[in-house]
Amino acid sequence: MAAVVEYIKESYIELTQKVTWPTWRELQNSAVLVVIAALIIALVIFGMDWVISYVLRHFYSSLA
Repeated sequence: MAAVVEYIKESYIELTQKVTWPTWRELQNSAVLVVIAALIIALVIFGMDWVISYVLRHFYSSLA
């Protein structure tokens, strides 16, 4: 049990003294960047899906 208490104490010290936390502005900028990146990736995947669907639709319709 003493090892668990020691671990918690050391974790608390590390989180309060050694970790550099971002400012509120940095956190907002990072969040906006993540949202924009997610939207771009979603649009790329949507575009690839649409193109493949279009190609396959025309390919299969030409076989009939």
